[in-house]
Amino acid sequence: MEYDVVLKKKVLKGLRKLPLWVQKKLGLLVVDLKDNGPEQPGRQNYSKLSSEEYHCHLGKSWVPCWRHRKKTIVIEVYYVGSREKAPY
Repeated sequence: MEYDVVLKKKVLKGLRKLPLWVQKKLGLLVVDLKDNGPEQPGRQNYSKLSSEEYHCHLGKSWVPCWRHRKKTIVIEVYYVGSREKAPY
């Protein structure tokens, strides 16, 4: 099954400010989310934040957070940024 990955408006606005290597890793994560779904156990420091929310590390101090409501094909990336400011 292929999932639809949606980046929140705030994430899209902040992408330009992220280092290029973080942007590239996020692109790879988006491809993996589309192909394999919200659970990404092979990712660095991947964990479930709740029954619908997940996160992993793109580097030592950069994290994306996403949510997936059960019985839907939409995955929403709602945060990408520094680990210190992450909303979990």
